[in-house]
Amino acid sequence: MRIYDRARRIAVVGLLIGVLMLTGCGQKTKGGAPPTPEVTVVTIQSQELVTTTELSGRTSAHLIAEVRPQVGGIIQKRLFVEGSDVKAGQALFQIDPSLYKAALDNARAALARSEANLTAIQLRAGRMRELLADKAVSQQDYDDAAAALKQTQADIQYGKAAVETARINLKYSTITAPISGRIGKSGVTEGALVTAHQPVALATIQQIDPMYVDVTQSTSELLKLQRRMEEGQLQRNGALQNKVRLILEDNAIYPDEGNLKFRDVTVDPSTGSVILRIVFPNPRGTLLPGMFVRAIVQEGINKNALLVPQQAVSRDPKGNAYVLIVGEGEKVVQRSLVLDRAIKDKWLVSSGIAAGDRVIVEGMQKVKPGAAVKAVTMENGEQNGGENKKSALSAKKTDGGK
Repeated sequence: MRIYDRARRIAVVGLLIGVLMLTGCGQKTKGGAPPTPEVTVVTIQSQELVTTTELSGRTSAHLIAEVRPQVGGIIQKRLFVEGSDVKAGQALFQIDPSLYKAALDNARAALARSEANLTAIQLRAGRMRELLADKAVSQQDYDDAAAALKQTQADIQYGKAAVETARINLKYSTITAPISGRIGKSGVTEGALVTAHQPVALATIQQIDPMYVDVTQSTSELLKLQRRMEEGQLQRNGALQNKVRLILEDNAIYPDEGNLKFRDVTVDPSTGSVILRIVFPNPRGTLLPGMFVRAIVQEGINKNALLVPQQAVSRDPKGNAYVLIVGEGEKVVQRSLVLDRAIKDKWLVSSGIAAGDRVIVEGMQKVKPGAAVKAVTMENGEQNGGENKKSALSAKKTDGGK
């Protein structure tokens, strides 16, 4: 029993010694200096950037012609298929031509009658001239013969003009397409009565290849752009400056590029904006008049653009943007930013940072301005490379090895 009690006492003492040693180690660790926080940084580099702006607008036809009759009558036939492409000069409607054929025949007959009298009156005027020289007729008789000749010649000219008018009216009884393009629905049916130059169009033809795109730009943005050009922040991109891309209503990119033709010189007082007209090829007929689209217009080239990841930008209670950078002595410094625009997942910065600054993109919650940190560089926009590689491999496998 004594041996058992002695062993138990030794075990208890050993347990107490162990507890005291562990407690002492914990107190030492707790009372020591905390570890330096680690943050991930990106080194800002200046780069050449083509700046663009996205403007909304609508499409409109390159040419529009409203088909109206130039003579009146009853529509006998419609000679086109609604919604089809027509050529300039193609017959579209046929007006009853019977009255116009009769008018042409009447004008031709009147002209023939005047021409038939011309020969006899010319001979009579010639004889009167000879007899007047011999004093065989009076001056009055000769004057009457000469006047009759001139009247007959005038009647012939009038008859020719009447024939031409009747011929034109007969031609107008067949209504033709003034331009080539796509024709819409018909405004009248066979048997309808139409009048010359009526206000209601029989049909409308629109030329949709090429196609106009009219977009609006605010005058404030236009003035900012001009100021950047004058200050040298932006430079013109040569012939590419007028190249424009188009985004359709379903957010698809239109495959063909357009050309910026001009900016309007008049500001719309209701919107404070100007119109930019762009011409796009439309060989497949994808663009239709009246579609809502967005145009990506090039502003110029920024030779020294500074881009900051959006995840690195925070805002103070007043909404002002700022970033935390690692400055001299590995200390955190706060910098206020002036942001220009978003470029994908980054911000284009106008002022506040410079090339070479190390901007904190991860670990901002653990540090404050003035704190010492350990900076870890993010390479190629990636951190924790091993984990990312594993994620990429797993994603490929998930696709079934395609």
